[in-house]
Amino acid sequence: MVRLANMYGPEATFLGVAPGDPDDVSTWLDAQALIIGAPFDGGTSHRSGCRFGPYALRTSDYLPHDGMRPSLALGVDPLVELGVRDLGDVEMPSGDLALSMSRLEALVTRVAQWGAVPVILGGDHTIAWPDVTGVARARGWGRVSVIHFDAHADTAESQFGSLYGHGTPMRRLIESGACRGDRFIQIGLRGYWPEPETLAWMAAQGMRSFEMTEIVERGLDVVLDDAIALALDDCDAVFVSVDVDVVDPGSAPGTGTPEPGGLSARQLLDAVRRLAMEVPLAGLDVVEVSPPFDHAEITAYLGNRVVLEALGGLTWRRRREAGDPVRRPGSPLLEGRTP
Repeated sequence: MVRLANMYGPEATFLGVAPGDPDDVSTWLDAQALIIGAPFDGGTSHRSGCRFGPYALRTSDYLPHDGMRPSLALGVDPLVELGVRDLGDVEMPSGDLALSMSRLEALVTRVAQWGAVPVILGGDHTIAWPDVTGVARARGWGRVSVIHFDAHADTAESQFGSLYGHGTPMRRLIESGACRGDRFIQIGLRGYWPEPETLAWMAAQGMRSFEMTEIVERGLDVVLDDAIALALDDCDAVFVSVDVDVVDPGSAPGTGTPEPGGLSARQLLDAVRRLAMEVPLAGLDVVEVSPPFDHAEITAYLGNRVVLEALGGLTWRRRREAGDPVRRPGSPLLEGRTP
């Protein structure tokens, strides 16, 4: 595997964090979370372009790229406190899906076995297959639950005659046993796919899918209560997979298969932060950001903040577990401070 700082675009790390060499563990010994770029869009079924997603997610910010991002909401600086490093992009030729996926799985597995949390920047959603598989190899086969934010179920039996593509990874994961169907939770589904046969297969696996109609009816907080309880039942860790098309395309236009009527950007950020605060996060991917279809970097900015909110929640959780002081979420910003 050849390490490329960015496969498409100039060299840059996520918001300026220090780089790491995936083949030299000494360059990321103390990192608790590691950024991995997965610039693959050979699995798209409609608009492509998300091979450029990792670079956009790394660089879309109006603040200095100085490797620091203190969170107003949580009072932590996840990039500093977690010692985040960026391992660059996995070299993933779009014309060779098998080679691309095997390279990504190998690196994710290595990172997770080391004990760090892999944060994978996609790329299309095909990459969830090697991402979750790699974490499951390290944390326990069938012991990692998945919370999947998406407009689409991605559980097709095949896509254009192929078993692999961004419409099939969740079925491949469940069929392999890497994760259990009855601990696979989907949030934000809507629209006009999948067809009845695929829905029947999902039901037979015991999957839990919270459609937007249910989220609107019951409220996102209640849905997250149910999702967290299920994800933590008889599993040891949680992988969170975020397809930006879970958000209404008015707030996330830069994606390949936009479906109107999704979550707001605020809802997604709050949900990801809460999950990272409340569950043992074993991995995260953010996928389907397609800069060629973005406007004013709206979608890239959102994806960048999804990563930061997850890392912030992870930092807050680890502070609390260590017995260190933590800021109460939702408390006044200057609470306890003297003028």
